[in-house]
Amino acid sequence: MESEPHIAFEGIDPSDAINARVVSEIGKLERLFGRITACRVIISKPQKRHRRGDLYAVSVHLTLPDGKDLHADRNPPKDHAHEDVYVAIRDAFSAARRQLQDEVRILRGKVKHHESPLEAIIGALVAEEDYGFIETEDGREIYFHRNSVANDAFDTLAVGDRVTFSEALGDKGPQASFVKPF
Repeated sequence: MESEPHIAFEGIDPSDAINARVVSEIGKLERLFGRITACRVIISKPQKRHRRGDLYAVSVHLTLPDGKDLHADRNPPKDHAHEDVYVAIRDAFSAARRQLQDEVRILRGKVKHHESPLEAIIGALVAEEDYGFIETEDGREIYFHRNSVANDAFDTLAVGDRVTFSEALGDKGPQASFVKPF
């Protein structure tokens, strides 16, 4: 990490044990992605009850090399597990770790890219027999059945309507396995 992590305590006295746990959790994040440039952790106890029932809030802010900021916090209003500061720390750093893992996947190019759905127009409908044909932009005709139309919208389709579809190979050639009107 380019700069020392900043750990702040709000509404509670600083503790060496809590500080050590936070440093340990930061170390886990650094093992996951060693190029974190800055880290700020805020541990707070917003309530001031006398004996029991105080909930801790933990906020983790990370800065990455490309200027991207990640922010994770765990401050659920009724989660009584957060009466324990260590549970609140664990939950906040788990959320930060998930966000960091997602960013690492993006940086490494290991994110699945989904192709956009194909678009076409309805070329023919045989409503009495519950099927029709889609005409693609390249001039192909693709069969579809009433059951492949999303949201039971077969009866609302008309020749010339624009649709998106997924193509599959059927028994007699290409067919649309999913058809969705615009």
